[in-house]
Amino acid sequence: MTDQPARPYTDDDLRAEAARQHSHLTDRPSFDTVGDLMTGQEVTPDGGVDWDDFRDETFSAAQQSVHALITGAADVSEWAVNLGADGLQPSDQQLHIGDNRVRIHFAFAPDMTEVDRRDFVALIASAVITGA
Repeated sequence: MTDQPARPYTDDDLRAEAARQHSHLTDRPSFDTVGDLMTGQEVTPDGGVDWDDFRDETFSAAQQSVHALITGAADVSEWAVNLGADGLQPSDQQLHIGDNRVRIHFAFAPDMTEVDRRDFVALIASAVITGA
């Protein structure tokens, strides 16, 4: 049996490349692509209304708004890749601090109970409020 050479790259190298590609794949989608991806999608899940049920000018205004939100979004590719690589799941729980000047999002291990997740967020919120 021959010895395999050591990998010439690290896990950090893999994560960095994944983050670079994730950023590239999500950067600046075309206006037409945004509209194409909206077509046939429900406005509100189980609401019975699709985006393409609206009149052309209403759909176009919504398409422009969605495109602006996407192109103005923060590049969190590195965070997203690292969360996935660490096996963490994003949570809907978040804290807003100082008139929305700081927002903290949370991600938890899949085996952490919902009660433990809420308790952790409450603990962080308490520490922020009391300065502990």
